[in-house]
Amino acid sequence: MPLDPPDLPPPAAPEAPTAVLPVLTAPSDPGPPTAVLPPVAAEPVRPAVPEPPARPPVVPAPSYPAAVAAPPAAAAFQPLFTDAPGLNWAGPGDSWSQAWAVQTLAEGRPAALPDPAHNHSAAELPPTARDVELIRASLAVVEPLADRATAHFYALIFLHHPEVRALFPAAMDVQRDRLFRALLAAARSADDPEGLRVYLSGLGRGHRRYGTLTGHYGPVGECLVQALARYAGGRWDAETELAWRRVYRLVSSIMIEAAEEAARTSPPWWQGEVVRHERRTRDVAVITVRPDQAYPYRAGQYTSLETPWWPRVWRHFSFASAPRPDGLLTFHVKAVQAGWVSNALVHRAAPGDVLRLGPAAGSMTVDHGAGADLLCLGGGTGIAPIRALVEEVAERGTPVRSMDVFYGARRAADLYELDGLEELARRHPWLTVRPVLSGSGPSGGAMTGELPEVVGRFGPWTGRQAFLSGPPAMVRRGVGVLLRSGVAAEWIRHDLVGDLAAG
Repeated sequence: MPLDPPDLPPPAAPEAPTAVLPVLTAPSDPGPPTAVLPPVAAEPVRPAVPEPPARPPVVPAPSYPAAVAAPPAAAAFQPLFTDAPGLNWAGPGDSWSQAWAVQTLAEGRPAALPDPAHNHSAAELPPTARDVELIRASLAVVEPLADRATAHFYALIFLHHPEVRALFPAAMDVQRDRLFRALLAAARSADDPEGLRVYLSGLGRGHRRYGTLTGHYGPVGECLVQALARYAGGRWDAETELAWRRVYRLVSSIMIEAAEEAARTSPPWWQGEVVRHERRTRDVAVITVRPDQAYPYRAGQYTSLETPWWPRVWRHFSFASAPRPDGLLTFHVKAVQAGWVSNALVHRAAPGDVLRLGPAAGSMTVDHGAGADLLCLGGGTGIAPIRALVEEVAERGTPVRSMDVFYGARRAADLYELDGLEELARRHPWLTVRPVLSGSGPSGGAMTGELPEVVGRFGPWTGRQAFLSGPPAMVRRGVGVLLRSGVAAEWIRHDLVGDLAAG
């Protein structure tokens, strides 16, 4: 994750796609998100664990009606980073982590837990079809006990490495849930090694923002094996343990390789200064951010954001524009109920505030070499990456390609991006924009009904590249409609980031 579906409730806790453990994981940001283990100092000091917050952030009442006026052109914001060139550094003396109230990592690598007796040479062999079968069978037994199994897993990590607890969110509810969903997704993807490699590579690159090092993967693997052994019951034996060790070794090697490759060319995270904050509706804001250095991404992708008000809590948001010459990044953020990050970004953030950004992720990008016509479904703030795709196609100058955009919301007032899209349609004859409303009330000329079903009525869509972004339920329903309307499965692109990170 990653990108804006409803938040999960707070711990009462925040729905946190925060530090994620280096284990098998499912798509989101993308992102779409496992744990982060800092190196163990020679004499580790147990940090104080903060008390879990009791409620979502206290934010001022929305300054509605109408959008906040754009700041005057004369109010230029100078980058904060010219005066602090060494700020983007993760390690001893990391002033950014100190400012974020995160314990600075010590140098060195964590000490590995004692390995249980097993055949090391056999564990180093590639996984077999029998291994995959054993992993799926053991997960089926553990699934009903997933909460207890993952809680035990994290307890083992914090017991052996207490210094890492402060790097996790105060409430671990969602973190535990994400881990087991990751294991299930990886087991289901075992028959698609290329797809699994692509996903795990992205996961390994993304873990750099948590401070994950190569030496952390060994201890995490041992804790995972111990937790599974405890809760797999009669399905756990020496053969099953060997299968898990083989698969985990493959997974960790892919993630490590991707992380080390990324470290040669990019930082683990970027800092971004908010330079513009526009309220479009009561609960939607368009936020423009200036990164402290060049930030590579493609239209249709998403990133993870962390705010100074909720350290160690990351959320996924899609880019709302194609890459710009000035390097600015734009996000559409909806403040959802109990959404700690989204509420802070909509109601509290202001020009001059500084956020942290992880690397870009996601596969919802256009294959310009295919020459196919495009079909896009954007629901709510899911219109953000669709808008970015439109801009990218326009910049590449491909007038022979047609592009149909269906923009859905519940009320006409929620179609906050409609004017901008219709202006693009007036300039580009190949672009058609159709607004769709699913709620009651005046339609203002928009079509009515659920977005996927309305799109189905305009079919068939054979030969199209299709892109879907919005609430997970809408995306899943939309995929079914598109398949029945003639769109080939391999040409349907989406990133169900909401399953990994909400709010």
